[in-house]
Amino acid sequence: QRRFWFTLSSDSLDCYSGPERDSSRLGTLVLTSLCSVLWPDKHTYKQTGYWSLTVYGRKHCYKLFTKHFNEAVHWACAVQKVIDSKAPMETPTQLLIRDIEENKFNPEVVEHIYQHNPILTYTQSPLYAPLLPFPYGSLDGYISVREEAVRLFQCLQQLESAREPIPLIQGVLQTCLDLRPLRDELYCQVIKQTSVLQTQTQMQAGQTLRYWQLLTCMSCTFLPSSSVLRYLRFHLKRVQSVCVDSEVESYASFITHALEKTRCRECVPSWEEIQGLMARQEMLCTVYYPGSGSCTLGISSHTTANEVVRKIAERLGLQDSCNTFALFEQKSCCERPVAGTTIIADVITSLSAKEPASDSPWRLYFKLYCLLDTDSISADSIEYLFLYEQCHEMVVRGQLPVCEDDLLSLAALRLQALLGDYSPLAPCPPLEQLVPAQALEARALPPPAEPPACPSFAPALLTGALWGPKRREEQDRRLRERVREEASVLTAGVLERWKVLAGYGRADSMAAYLAIARQWSGFGCTLYEVDFYIVSGGGDPAFLTAPLSLSFSLSLKEGEHRQEGGDGPAPGGPDSRLYPLPPNPAGQLAKPRDESPARSTERPGVSPACWSSARDPRAQSATLTAR
Repeated sequence: QRRFWFTLSSDSLDCYSGPERDSSRLGTLVLTSLCSVLWPDKHTYKQTGYWSLTVYGRKHCYKLFTKHFNEAVHWACAVQKVIDSKAPMETPTQLLIRDIEENKFNPEVVEHIYQHNPILTYTQSPLYAPLLPFPYGSLDGYISVREEAVRLFQCLQQLESAREPIPLIQGVLQTCLDLRPLRDELYCQVIKQTSVLQTQTQMQAGQTLRYWQLLTCMSCTFLPSSSVLRYLRFHLKRVQSVCVDSEVESYASFITHALEKTRCRECVPSWEEIQGLMARQEMLCTVYYPGSGSCTLGISSHTTANEVVRKIAERLGLQDSCNTFALFEQKSCCERPVAGTTIIADVITSLSAKEPASDSPWRLYFKLYCLLDTDSISADSIEYLFLYEQCHEMVVRGQLPVCEDDLLSLAALRLQALLGDYSPLAPCPPLEQLVPAQALEARALPPPAEPPACPSFAPALLTGALWGPKRREEQDRRLRERVREEASVLTAGVLERWKVLAGYGRADSMAAYLAIARQWSGFGCTLYEVDFYIVSGGGDPAFLTAPLSLSFSLSLKEGEHRQEGGDGPAPGGPDSRLYPLPPNPAGQLAKPRDESPARSTERPGVSPACWSSARDPRAQSATLTAR
């Protein structure tokens, strides 16, 4: 292997053929503020046995190797110190932007700048260097930022002749979301391609329309830095003052208003959103709510979840309700609340990317978020339907502790409300949509077997090891058979009770359903599922359910089934059969603790969750308190 020697000065890194003073100099890397140093890493050391650092310059780079890690770090620090001592470099575009900023109130000087500096105006020629300064060197997953900037301009020029520009626009936006330094560069490039002289305003509509459409999408996806943002706003005002094309003026006006509301997006705009932005129109959003209803709203790229909730509440007449509502991402029995400040366009884009070919796709769902007052809900209001559907969700998820007799009655009332009087030809929903799955599992599971009195011998252990998998398969098969048998028994019981309900109307069935649910003393609370909490004294993580009402707060650990204020029996009575719930995020419920003056509520409103220690010193739990 050939060896070289390097000398670091205040301006450059010089390479020599030997350590002697009269050795010939083989090369020089001039150090500027744009040079960068790639520090030593273990991956290279494991491959070569040397610690290496790379110094990137404008045209080439040097890789330095040493067997000592401390020496490599010392070299890297020394080179970086020289780079940091250099004054920041500015490109011609930056200097011209500064001149425009200083003379923005003198139109004649500004036009003179544009006329004598073609780098600021539209061109059909390729770009060989970025408009803004970028450090030399490569990035993980990308080539150097400078090369990415040049490639970005090539993509922009392809927009002019592209038959379908949306995929190109999405690719450009995705690159800038991944590489934040390229955002200012992209804005400068698009401003350049939409800037024309006063004598060339007639060409705007034909040659720069695609750039205006891209700039519209950019203004609704991310913002540039403050200096480039000022330059962009000046550019928009200048275009509106000198342009004679009404469509270009409309784009400039739309972008100006969008910049006031835009914050960085999490996702690249979808195909439908980009189509709407190119036409400067809103996109349609469908939101579902309990009772198989839905609302179609017009939203923009800045509409938040709070705004959608407010619009739907007003449309459904729920704006004066004491209860709170929210949007959820829902699929079958899975749902996740959407934060109020989340941009709905991002939610729609992320949902469309999740299992697009699935039979039950994700959707936006509007429902009750926190129950604060159930007594004032009128039986003929849509809010009453919301309460009924949410109560049924609690039953199906096994969150409402009821005995088997009440469970059969609830399932029969649900069928009566959905399908009316019993008919053998009625399309009954699956059993898992009527009763909790834990009910079937609890009935089908055999009683726990007693452990053997004495240990088995070595031949028995060998036999168990050989036949263990087959025995487990047989046990699983028998369990599935028992579950099918118990499902048939439960279905027969539900149908018998459904027949008895002949003549019940939908409103009567819903009222009877809620009357049974109100027997639980915790009715009216909202359940917030905590994924898991860490046991402070050691042990496995546990799941938690936090029931919350305006008048009480609870903190329950998984498998816990007790009253918060004492040791009384669980809801349903000591003789009733309660289905034991397995450890899951839903957990089990309990009665509220007794009211006391210290815990009285003075005004409606719910505070955020606060973490506190439970009575068990080995555990922590979540406590949601009412203000």
